[in-house]
Amino acid sequence: QVQLVESGGGLVQPGGSLRLSCTASGFAFSSSTMNWYRQAPGKERELVAAISRAGGRINYAESVKGRFTISRDNAKNTVYLQMNSLKFEDTAVYYCNAVGLGIPWGQGTQVTVSS
Repeated sequence: QVQLVESGGGLVQPGGSLRLSCTASGFAFSSSTMNWYRQAPGKERELVAAISRAGGRINYAESVKGRFTISRDNAKNTVYLQMNSLKFEDTAVYYCNAVGLGIPWGQGTQVTVSS
């Protein structure tokens, strides 16, 4: 069964950190570019970070550069998003997905930055 399961979200104060995880199953994870996305209330889903199959190419949205780090462990079929120096505007539901495979979205993980 093709599945993406995100976890690690929560409530954090501004300036805090969280580490998100996304565990994949049912497809060739190690052969897939993986992305993290987020969707804030009332906004479109946006791409946050991308990592190539072996991790050699990484890209970030301008809004998170220098604060977020994407990584992957192909042995665990898992992609991570380390989020530091969190801001109010990072509040959103965060999702991962593989590029170009049409995999259904997971449930996402809620990140709320609030004082």
